[in-house]
Amino acid sequence: MTMHVRPVETAQRASSDSLFVKEFQPLVRGAYRQWAKRVLDVFVVLLALPPVLLLLAPLCLLIALDGHSPFYRQARIGRNGKVFRMWKLRSMVHDAEGRLQTYLDSNPAARLEWDHSQKLRSDPRITRIGAFIRKSSIDELPQLFNVLMGDMSLVGPRPMMVDQRGLYPGTAYYAMRPGITGIWQTSARNESSFSERAIFDARYFRELSFVTDLTLIGRTFKVVLRGTGY
Repeated sequence: MTMHVRPVETAQRASSDSLFVKEFQPLVRGAYRQWAKRVLDVFVVLLALPPVLLLLAPLCLLIALDGHSPFYRQARIGRNGKVFRMWKLRSMVHDAEGRLQTYLDSNPAARLEWDHSQKLRSDPRITRIGAFIRKSSIDELPQLFNVLMGDMSLVGPRPMMVDQRGLYPGTAYYAMRPGITGIWQTSARNESSFSERAIFDARYFRELSFVTDLTLIGRTFKVVLRGTGY
């Protein structure tokens, strides 16, 4: 089925935190959507914590030795438009926003790339350790804490930054918890535009199920092994 996105209309609707309820609420049914997905999230996180902590400990030490605090939190938009603080391993310099703006102002090609995808292939903000942990997606591991707290899910839409709200032409995102992994994160994330995320999110909302989530988790391991994150 072809998904048609109406950017102007949906962008206006996305600015309201409650309007998505009228559009999507009649579709939300089934045990997995209502409660079993959350149970799975908590179970997997608790199971994964011991090996994850063993992996994070030496990485935190390396980041600290590189002159940076190991963790940082960033405001992201969650379900129902609620803003939460997302945890990550620090992969950027402390003055990241200022350095980014200076770089974009002096590099027109980078400005076009940023405006298209809100990402840069050659990002001046990335630290030496950060380049490795981002490529392997290890920097996302602290988000397991966000999953445990209920702000995120293991599988869902890519967490959106607060200042990107007006750029997002869709509403399905607001009906779900954002995820550590998902359709966008395991597919064309390096090539798609930021606005195309709405298509991936609407597709995931339609196909959300236990089998879909297991499939996407399996794909995530392949992405990590290929080192295609950035």
